[in-house]
Parts: sequence; structure tokens; C-alpha cells
Amino acid sequence: MTIKILVVDDSPFMRKSLQKMLEDAPDLHVVATARDGIDALEKIQEYQPDIVTLDIEMPRMDGLTCLRKIMADHPMPVLMVSSLTQEGAQATLDALSIGALDFIPKESSFASMSILQIQQDLQEKVRRLATSPRFHRAPPSAAHPPAPPAPTAVKPLLPPRPAPPTPAAGTGIPNSPQAELLVIGSSTGGPKALQDILPALPANLPVPCLIVQHMPSTFTKPFADRLDGICQVHVKEAEQGEPLKAGTVYIAPGGIHMTYGARGPKGCIDLSPEPVSSLHRPSVDVLFLSVSELFRGQAFAGILTGMGSDGAKGMEQLKRKGAYTLSEAEETCVVYGMPRAAFERGCVDTVAPLPEIAGHIRRHFRI
Repeated sequence: MTIKILVVDDSPFMRKSLQKMLEDAPDLHVVATARDGIDALEKIQEYQPDIVTLDIEMPRMDGLTCLRKIMADHPMPVLMVSSLTQEGAQATLDALSIGALDFIPKESSFASMSILQIQQDLQEKVRRLATSPRFHRAPPSAAHPPAPPAPTAVKPLLPPRPAPPTPAAGTGIPNSPQAELLVIGSSTGGPKALQDILPALPANLPVPCLIVQHMPSTFTKPFADRLDGICQVHVKEAEQGEPLKAGTVYIAPGGIHMTYGARGPKGCIDLSPEPVSSLHRPSVDVLFLSVSELFRGQAFAGILTGMGSDGAKGMEQLKRKGAYTLSEAEETCVVYGMPRAAFERGCVDTVAPLPEIAGHIRRHFRI
């Protein structure tokens, strides 16, 4: 299947660069380019693309205004092209809240040929987002059979444990001791998912929460600050050595791994560039594996929407140590990659659609 793409950018150089990077792949075809938001809306009507790459700063109609009109009139996958500046981070977070699925970095200078370094990431994101379950279901294939439908009630997926009864509201999940630490991993689509889950948690969350969201270093603090402004729990970018506190959510800084440290009453944050060989930094696997190795209590681990398989290995180790595990259901994922990888390892207790995940967490912690 050939994926039809509309490239929107006010820079002729950037339009040509993106088109070349995309069309180096035989399954990707740029059906048109547009120089601003007004031009983009006309080209969407004319060419009916599968996905749009959208610049933010443009004359006549900027990217955010265009995005709002796309989501209102022609909902479709949109990939933002974003600068990595502080202002670019804020605008990109706005775009993700409006409905964009993900973003790619844009060099501050259009003349910089290092933009070509993002080619592989760009192509893969376009492929995954163009078939996102958020807008339509991808056809099943023999190589990748669909996961079983997500249960509406808590239903363990690991045999031979029998299915427990549906818990009453306000009760804990049966047969699962209350955890003392909450850890979550997410990637593509994660910012919007976390903005749905975390505001639904009360201020009296009785445990610390550690989150790895794949993001550049300039994005994680603005993202944590934005979440803190809409949540009852306290949300912050994690800092080296700080003690963990109940009711606080720690977002891993971009560009460095966050791990659990065993110092202090509830543990602490450790930040390190190691392992440098990790595909992602921060990495969900690195966090989860550190918890499985050093945390002596019960953990609750969740994996949300994201490309690839980061977190599956770590979740498997956590499950072996007795952790309670949850993954997001395919139908609400922007990309059903990381949750699928965990599910296929057989280490997921509960599969839940995004609107139900906060309820599972509240019931588990009896809040």
C-alpha cells in the first residue's frame, strides 16, 4: 500500500527536503506540498492525503490554526515539524493537545544538511501514524494478528491464574496486593494519553509515580509543568538524587536515563547517561529493569501507546518479581507497538482502553 502524504511548510528548501526524504521509500508518496495553512486546507480537499506533515510557524495561517481546522473538518493523522527551542516545545505540546499524533525535530537553519539524519525516523513515523487506530483500524495480517478485545472489567491475561471477579467501585483489584510504586512508559501518542490519565488521579495518590515519555530534553520540563497545572498530583521533571514522595509524579528528563535509587525511605531518583547503547534515552526498559532489581516492594507498571518495543523486557522482569502490570488496548493507541510487545511476552495482567486506565489505577490504590 502506498501512503499519500501532504507536506506543509513555508520554506521551499524544507518542502523539498522532506519530500526527498519521504520518497526515498517506495511505499511513501508526497501527493502535494503546501506553503501555509490556507494552502494546506485546499490541498487536503483536493488530494485526500493519508497523513499531513505540518510546520508550526507559517504566514497567512500558522500550523496550530490549521491543525484546529483539520481536526474539526477533516480529522486525519498529522505529524508536526517542530523546532527544538523552548518556544517550539510549547507550540508542539499545544499541537499534541489539539490532535497531532507526534512530531519530528526541525533544524533551526533550513540550510543545515543534518536534517537528513532524521530520515529513517521520519519515514517510520509516517508509516505508523498513517495507519493509526486513532483514525482507522489497520487490516489484520497473519504476521501481526490483532490482540484480543480489551476487557471492560479487570481480566488477567496470564494463565493459569483464574479470572477474578469484577471489582466494585472504590475497591482494590482482587488478588493483587496494593503496590508501593507506580511506573509508566509511553512514546508516540503518550503526551495526550498522560494528559488524560494523570488529571484523573487524586492528590492523595499514596505512592510516587515514575514516568518515561520519549521526548527531547527541551520538551520534558515544559511538559511536566503543563501536566502540573492540570493535575491534582504534583508533576515535575525528575532531578538527580531527589527523594521520592507519595503523590508526586516524576517525568524523566530527555536525553538521560532515569532509574530507581534505593536510598531513602521511599527511594530516590538516579539519572545517568548509561547505557549509551540504548535505542532510547530515556528508556522505559532501563527504568523498569532498575525497579525490578532494586525496589523491594510491590510495583504497578503500565505501558501506553508507542512505537517499537521499549518497556516490554523490563515489564517481563517486573512481572517475574510480582508486579501488577497493565497495557493500553489497541483501539485507543496512537501506535500499538510498545503495548503489543509487552502483551506478546505474556507479561500483561490487564489490557485496558485509555479512558479506563485511570480507573484501574484508582481502584488498585483504593483512592
